[in-house]
Amino acid sequence: MASTAPESAPRYLTNAEAAAWLKLSPRTLEKQRVIGGGPPFRKFGRRVLYAVADLEAWSVARTCESTSDPNYPVR
Repeated sequence: MASTAPESAPRYLTNAEAAAWLKLSPRTLEKQRVIGGGPPFRKFGRRVLYAVADLEAWSVARTCESTSDPNYPVR
């Protein structure tokens, strides 16, 4: 039986699933939603969901080759 969902439909992850996918703690994503700097997220009522494509793009944007790289996060 064929699926009714389109093949290219975005897949959404909960906060806990997105954190596991990024290998971060869920609390880190929660903090980043408040202070900024985290991956884009979507709100559906009370639910916060992350599109896998957004997580991939956010991850790629943080690629560094060394600690002197301009993208390297400074604390």
